[in-house]
Amino acid sequence: MMRRYIEKFIRYLEIERNYSVYTIVNYRLDLEGFGSFLGESAIENVDYLTLRKYLACLKGKNLSPRTISRRLSTLRSFFKFLTREGYLKTNPILSLSSPKQEKHLPVFLTEDEITRLIESVAEKNERGLRDRAILETFYSTGIRISELAGLNNEDVDFIGGIVKVRGKGKKERIVPIGNIAISAIRAYLAKRKKQEETLFLNKSRRRISTRGIRNIVKKYVRIASIRQGVSPHTFRHSFATHLLNRGADLRSVQELLGHVNLSTTQIYTHLTTDRLKSVYNKAHPRA
Repeated sequence: MMRRYIEKFIRYLEIERNYSVYTIVNYRLDLEGFGSFLGESAIENVDYLTLRKYLACLKGKNLSPRTISRRLSTLRSFFKFLTREGYLKTNPILSLSSPKQEKHLPVFLTEDEITRLIESVAEKNERGLRDRAILETFYSTGIRISELAGLNNEDVDFIGGIVKVRGKGKKERIVPIGNIAISAIRAYLAKRKKQEETLFLNKSRRRISTRGIRNIVKKYVRIASIRQGVSPHTFRHSFATHLLNRGADLRSVQELLGHVNLSTTQIYTHLTTDRLKSVYNKAHPRA
């Protein structure tokens, strides 16, 4: 019975919510794990006490608070769906609270570090020009690694200076791209012998994977002797932080990043507050 409900929920995510394959796989794994915990017990018999036992089971596996919160979030969506569709009379998870998570401020690079990282691409062959274009595009647009890997040539408006991006939930948005990044992309495309539809290619002339992009970033982090802990997502964090540091408003940065909720973007205000305090301490006569 549990499997039947899972399949109904997964179809709902695919058809009505238009979730990505990666997201749906995670939902399925979380729900199958909960199904294994229930064993022969029917979903209709799940109550607050059952969920408390499941939470204790997760904690007993030494899972991180983030992982536990994600699994509970999956169950919240699942039970909300079952209740709304009439499969359950009441939602048993409404009174269950998620464990508190430690707040980690995102890692970002300084403007000088970004410049040093991008300038570390020395090769002028096709691969070097591609790597330079990837790093420039990352920093210029602040898009996610999956969004960058999914770009096609037609998505870049070289004259208008904008890029069409397919984000989470297959939602499209338009983001600006700077002249330096556009020039880097032009140089890369001019070096390519055949103009495939895909913007960034791997050595097999196919769309570059997110793993391939991670390896590129890792390579130049090492060459530029940048501190450890830098990933493709660091470009996104740096993009947001630098915009806010230079006076961009939070709503605009939210739109650029493609965040649904402003609260997701607000984590970057903690970073800029430190900068403001530094300026205040240096400039105010009675600081």
